Amino acid sequence: MEHNIIEDYVEKVYGYATRRTYSRDEADELAQEILFTAVRELPRLRDCDRFEPWLWGLADNVTKRFRRDMGKRRATYSYDVLGDAAAEDEYFGGESGENERLYDLLRTKVAMLSSAYRDIVVLHYYDGLSTKIISERLGIPEGTVRWRLSEARRKLKKELFVMEDTALYPRKMWIEIFGDGEYDGTRIPFPDVYIEDALSQNILYNCYERARGIEELAKICGVPAYYVEDRVENLVNRRAVIESPKGKYRTDFMILSDKHEVYCREHAEDALEPVMDRLIEALDGIANEAAGIDFYRAEKSESDLYYLYGILAFEYMSRCLCRPPYPPIPENYDGFRWRYLAGEKRVDSSVIISTSRCNNTCSRGNCTHTVYANFGGVAYRPMMYYTYINACEDILVRGKTDDDYHAACAISDGYIEKRADGSLFVTVPYFSAERMSAFEAAAQRYLAPLSSDYSTAVNGFIAGYKSLFPEHLSDDVTRITSDMFVGMYKTVVEHAQRTGRITPPSDGFVCDVMVERKKR
Repeated sequence: MEHNIIEDYVEKVYGYATRRTYSRDEADELAQEILFTAVRELPRLRDCDRFEPWLWGLADNVTKRFRRDMGKRRATYSYDVLGDAAAEDEYFGGESGENERLYDLLRTKVAMLSSAYRDIVVLHYYDGLSTKIISERLGIPEGTVRWRLSEARRKLKKELFVMEDTALYPRKMWIEIFGDGEYDGTRIPFPDVYIEDALSQNILYNCYERARGIEELAKICGVPAYYVEDRVENLVNRRAVIESPKGKYRTDFMILSDKHEVYCREHAEDALEPVMDRLIEALDGIANEAAGIDFYRAEKSESDLYYLYGILAFEYMSRCLCRPPYPPIPENYDGFRWRYLAGEKRVDSSVIISTSRCNNTCSRGNCTHTVYANFGGVAYRPMMYYTYINACEDILVRGKTDDDYHAACAISDGYIEKRADGSLFVTVPYFSAERMSAFEAAAQRYLAPLSSDYSTAVNGFIAGYKSLFPEHLSDDVTRITSDMFVGMYKTVVEHAQRTGRITPPSDGFVCDVMVERKKR
């Protein structure tokens, strides 16, 4: 085995470490430990074909040991480092050994103070330093030291005699991003992996409806304040929370919850009622004209393709006829333009259609690939990598591809089938630019007369939806609700299915499409 094989896995190992730790420092430490152990143990591995499973098995064992050691280290730093101090008798007046439980509680409460108070309490009462020396060490006026000591005593007395210990009320959310960025989830992790740990999620959840300070968050989450401070610092750097002038923090992205689900289910169909029948009639007309367009159908039935025609038509209407506002996304800390989006659960909203699109911006990229899901009972699969798209395009346009490796990958993932005679069959419908122009002309004819009434109906629905979110997120809400001009297609489809106007899709039907870019 050559040691330089490990060089190809450095970034992957670091991505692995970030998903299993609570801070950048811990991720650095764990990644270094994994790589060091791999270099040390590599001579024992004789079969190079087993390198990757061996590496991740080794990483798993190192991580378990790392977590055990880190847990012990944290526990020691949390409370034991404070030791015993006369200050504890000041509160409890205890004889030796009589109030050990209260002493433990005091140390817990000290650990939950923010650093502005906690550091001074530890330096004064546990390290025995005078206010003058503390002032010099921390670089703040002595009067400020005395005032913070007084405030810390007040806070501790208030908390100590409320005997219920605080507890962690765990909130588990999904977090993702929308916008643009060059991430693949392996070599380049998506930004949300850096804020997905349990403590970060609970901070984000509890800072969402109103701004909160460090000590309040420590109390709510039931952990020492310095853990909260560490996580908040990361969340600020990752642009997930914003800090107010008063030292409080507010989550800076949308979190979807049951109330948004309830609103959509109760109001979406009613909002479209004035225009619903005309929309379905227009979709029927578009489907009839699309049936006469000579595009690559990938052997899909017209009843299944109806769902693809509909979503493409609604995208056209949103893009060319209604044009909802979409505030530009500001550049983020990594130079890309994206925003976070989260939820307590995967909201099966009446107005959210999952859209995954690879725009294929590589030098030879001529086609996009888009997958639509979460509506009408269609199935889901991930969007293609650009290399898969290029292989599929080669087969469709030239009848073959020279990129055997990525063609094999696309076969493995179901985008290409290898037939019994050895031919390659692309399983994704494909529109050339010319054929897509013909389709959009049909969409224009049928939907333009309805676009004004449709826009009025959707805007009325959106006005109520926006009121469910904090005001400081108005730009994000406008961006998300702009997708509702397309997403309302889900409401139309489900109404049409329920009333027998269209048949459900075939089992396993995936609503995806490749589209050639129009020449400029």
